[in-house]
Amino acid sequence: MAGTLYVVATPIGHLQDITLRAIETLKRVDVIACEDTRHTAILLKAHGIHTQMTSYHSYSASHKATRLLAMLEEGQDVAMVSDAGMPGISDPGFALIQAAIEQQIPVTVIPGPSASLTALVLSGFPTDRFTFEGFLPVKPGPRRRRLELLWSQRRTAIVYESPHRLLKTLAAIEEALGDIPLAISRELTKQFEETRRDLVSRQRAHFEAHPPRGEFVLVLPPQAKGAHGE
Repeated sequence: MAGTLYVVATPIGHLQDITLRAIETLKRVDVIACEDTRHTAILLKAHGIHTQMTSYHSYSASHKATRLLAMLEEGQDVAMVSDAGMPGISDPGFALIQAAIEQQIPVTVIPGPSASLTALVLSGFPTDRFTFEGFLPVKPGPRRRRLELLWSQRRTAIVYESPHRLLKTLAAIEEALGDIPLAISRELTKQFEETRRDLVSRQRAHFEAHPPRGEFVLVLPPQAKGAHGE
């Protein structure tokens, strides 16, 4: 009988933001597959978890997935975690989940924190219809087309961005969509958590004066009816 792949959400910052069920699961599985064992070790130590860890990241995903699937087929239970939040969202966990499903290995999710949903709620923009985009394309042309597509869908859009690309992305948003309002969250649930809500031009001016630090979540409002001459 095959084991179970547990997809376990972990804190996005504050170590106490973990469910009792997640702690129990991490304690009783045979192995924990994680992006960075050093990072996950901090979480495990904080909650008295001593389960064996193994790395599973974008550089090792192919051969590690084969090994983890073999363990599951042998009847061992595996928990998969990311460095923060829900595994499988903008990380290599998706491939392992898909492979397990294809091999009819039981998969279950232990829900928990999500940076995208946290930033969405903090933005103050409509939450009834939204889309998660992840990271925008790096090249200017594809990035502009993606922004225009998101804007045309008339729903709130959530975008991840790194500190070294933030200013370029803000400039691209202003160029493609105009001086629209924008919510930007950083360091969510951490000591220096910050959410700024302002026009994109003012957001850009702020981060030009204050170099971006930390990981960012940008939330774009839905295009209002009648915008751009409609």
